[in-house]
Amino acid sequence: MVNWRMLILRGAPALSDFRVNKLLSSFKQLGLDINDIYAEFVHFTDLDEPLLEPELNKLNALLEYGPRIPAHPPSGHLILITPRPGTISPWSTKATNIAQNCGLQKINRIERGLAYYIETSSSLSSTQLSEITSELHDRMTESAFDSLESASALFYKESPKPHKTVDVINGGREALAQAN
Repeated sequence: MVNWRMLILRGAPALSDFRVNKLLSSFKQLGLDINDIYAEFVHFTDLDEPLLEPELNKLNALLEYGPRIPAHPPSGHLILITPRPGTISPWSTKATNIAQNCGLQKINRIERGLAYYIETSSSLSSTQLSEITSELHDRMTESAFDSLESASALFYKESPKPHKTVDVINGGREALAQAN
């Protein structure tokens, strides 16, 4: 389900030349034929309603940070790394707080991701993509997506389930297994 309230804003380049070379070296050791890699921050904003132009300008000014290296139009295979859906990163908490304190009350939450663009001379197999993705993110705290729109999962809210109790004192392990 696409969240129509999600605003996607490109950010600054995220990798220094040193980090790019380190990743390319890692990929080479894995036997992957990667020509280049480019990464930039991407900001995902969950809104109550669309921002007016002055509000959007203020948000863009707040989200201007990072290395001062030249950005370029991204090309190649996209691998988007974000915090795991269902979690709220410390960065998100602080950024949302700052935006709301600056008068941007239409913003429910801002989250940040890293968009990696992998350039190759041939197409990548699913196994190769998996190897690349595992080099770029921590499965315990982050998720990988193949499109920017997929990040709408960050803002999905599920209604709480009704409270249940399991009588483990009288039912023991069997009661727990049955409830599971």
